[in-house]
Amino acid sequence: MIKIGITGSLASGKSTVARLISRNKYPIFSADNIVKNLYKKRIFISKVKKQFNFKNTRDLKNKIKNLIKKDKKILKKLELIIHPLVRKEMRVFMKKKKNIKITIFEIPLLIESKLTRYFDLIVFIGAKKNIRLRRYIAKGGNKKIFTILEKRQSKSSKKIKISDHVIYNNKSIKNLKKNVKIVLNKILLNA
Repeated sequence: MIKIGITGSLASGKSTVARLISRNKYPIFSADNIVKNLYKKRIFISKVKKQFNFKNTRDLKNKIKNLIKKDKKILKKLELIIHPLVRKEMRVFMKKKKNIKITIFEIPLLIESKLTRYFDLIVFIGAKKNIRLRRYIAKGGNKKIFTILEKRQSKSSKKIKISDHVIYNNKSIKNLKKNVKIVLNKILLNA
């Protein structure tokens, strides 16, 4: 089994690249989707409620975003709850998919979380900051949250040094597909 870790800057197009590499043939583990689902799980909700002294958990995501805007240290506390839960889900996914030729893991903080040892290949997705900010806001994001999350990530240059392949996503989807195909062909050639 080849485990491909996809990482990159915020709003660089990691999910799109994961889908393009997968081509509906290979399973994708998405850390972002796991986090999204955590907000529905009782264990996560109770930990967050206790950690941040919330009286209730209505509109939990927005409450947390508002806390992060006021104090960026909140993000670290939140990550201490989220990261172990995401890692656990990742290990379960790996176990279930161990007999599949290629598995894809889309993990924004793959390098920052020191997860590189789990993967056979690391693919970095990069894009210019102004393009990424525009994408983030178009998806309903907030500029202040973007800035806080952006600062949480390692510099692109560091991630590029650690990565086996780099795909830039500054142009059209057609261009991105072409770049992904080149990298995918290299991966399949060595599979």
